[in-house]
Amino acid sequence: MSRIGNNPIAIPSGVEVKVENNVVIVKGPKGELSQDYTHVQVKVEENQVFVTRNGESKEEKSKHGLYRSLISNCIEGVSNGFKTEQELVGVGYRANVTGQLLELNLGYSHTIFMQIPDEVKVSTEAVKGQPPLVTFESIDKQLVGQVAAKLRSLRPPEPYKGKGIKFKGEQLRRKAGKTAAK
Repeated sequence: MSRIGNNPIAIPSGVEVKVENNVVIVKGPKGELSQDYTHVQVKVEENQVFVTRNGESKEEKSKHGLYRSLISNCIEGVSNGFKTEQELVGVGYRANVTGQLLELNLGYSHTIFMQIPDEVKVSTEAVKGQPPLVTFESIDKQLVGQVAAKLRSLRPPEPYKGKGIKFKGEQLRRKAGKTAAK
């Protein structure tokens, strides 16, 4: 039984939800998103969206909560949007944005250029005494997470000094270094 799938999704004011041909179309002040679905029924009633299963098979049960969460993310995205911030921790690590091209200096012998999708807004901030900050904003939660994961994969944080790209506020597990032999 899906506890998440049984919860109705509240539709905020200014957001319009339509269901046609196994596709949910969500329009809001920040844009428009669509989500297709299978194995469930979606109904819009009185500023709420209800997701119900067609049957009791294992696959239908597994899709129930999934599609409810995906539709909820669409509604949240077009009304508020999603944002993620990442810190570049390391000596000489820098980031610059030119249009949709992110230019990164991450301690390698070369500069890394990363093309950002048009749906994602990217900005950088460098404050003296703090690590550079890269911010991604979009209405699509999956796309923001995918771009953030791609950036992190360029230089994942290491456990000894904590150098690398990490999410803002993330606590890393640190290891003790070698001890000197006597």
